[in-house]
Amino acid sequence: MPLAPGSTLGPYIITAELGHGGMGVVYTAHDPRLDRQVAIKVLPPDLTRDDTAKQRFLQEAKAASALDHPNICTISGAERPLRVIGPSRSASMPFSRVWAQS
Repeated sequence: MPLAPGSTLGPYIITAELGHGGMGVVYTAHDPRLDRQVAIKVLPPDLTRDDTAKQRFLQEAKAASALDHPNICTISGAERPLRVIGPSRSASMPFSRVWAQS
């Protein structure tokens, strides 16, 4: 089920959907605790029951979090239910272009 703007996911307030693909839906959101915009990638509900998909999702987050490059967004968390949180934009490219195709 898509998250509507204004709905919450944990402490985050969803502002918009950026894109979606086989491994998840990416939303922009506001983190009121740190007063910052973030992007959240959420594993689709049907894949949360698939151990292989969950492992791939977390592996993707771990791999991306190990990278440090101005054109790659920084991963700042992986939480349950499975979602990956990063900044809303990389240094030189909209976050939607970086993740919407994943």
